[in-house]
Amino acid sequence: MSLRNSFLVAAALFCGFAVVAQEVPRANLAHTFSIVARDTRTGDMAVGVQSHWFSVGTLVSWGKSGTGVVATQSFVNASLGPEGLKLMEGGKSAEEALKILMAADEGRDFRQVAFLDNKGGVSAWTGAKCIESAGHYTGDNYSVQANMMLNDMVLPAMARTFEENDHLPLAERVLWVLQAAQKAGGDIRGKQSAALIVVGGKPAAGMWLDKKVDLRVDDSADPLTELERLLKVHRAYEHMNAGDLAVEHNDMLTAMREYEAAAAMFPENLEMKYWKAVAMANNNQLAEALPVFREIFRADPNWRELTRRLPAPGLLTVSSADLKRILDL
Repeated sequence: MSLRNSFLVAAALFCGFAVVAQEVPRANLAHTFSIVARDTRTGDMAVGVQSHWFSVGTLVSWGKSGTGVVATQSFVNASLGPEGLKLMEGGKSAEEALKILMAADEGRDFRQVAFLDNKGGVSAWTGAKCIESAGHYTGDNYSVQANMMLNDMVLPAMARTFEENDHLPLAERVLWVLQAAQKAGGDIRGKQSAALIVVGGKPAAGMWLDKKVDLRVDDSADPLTELERLLKVHRAYEHMNAGDLAVEHNDMLTAMREYEAAAAMFPENLEMKYWKAVAMANNNQLAEALPVFREIFRADPNWRELTRRLPAPGLLTVSSADLKRILDL
């Protein structure tokens, strides 16, 4: 037995569970709380997780559009993520896939895992040697699971919060669940990292479109606060992306509306203000756009130089005289 595993066994004994003639499996540690969930309206599926462990999102959360999601934690067997998705993609239910993989995992007593498939089927496993407070609860289209928690109130808080907030978009609903877990006591060691992924209920058109939301906070004193901020930024940039798409289709009215929505969410963000001003100028609203351009140019002159370059690719379609009015601000 390695020195590291000897230490882990000793720690496990100290924490009150026996490890008799069995070595703790070689694995990354991600003692944590998490949720796998599906939105019954959209079919989207999500994993949310927080832990007192660095970069928990690289270990715990797995998902693929049209297939399902996996949370693998405790003494993490990371292969359960991709292998579980492969089985579900091949037609196995969440329950069938988890049974197959747990039967083959010699370290199953130390694992905690939850699978959710694209039909809403859920299955979870909490090994007998997971560190208390540990357990899971499966409900309609979701499973919450936790180990090494401060108390036994974490799981009920998570389940209750998910069930009572089906009016929320899935990502926000999952974030509320994580916040409820932390408020109820959370990880006995504290907090360090968090992650949130959302995938579609149907296969994505390309692998680059597979994750609708993919956010990670790798190291923070307050990871859920940062995750909430990032989710808000993500929503704002959804408007920015929709605005860009409208520009591609020469639909400046829609572009202006989308850029305006983004700018309203982050009024201090120069780029969001800038593209709103460009859309206004392209939509024959130069008088309204000029004060916005002036404010941006005063904050950072590089935006003036960028504006000079926009007519060539057709992104700014004003006359030469109006372009001069903008650049002379």
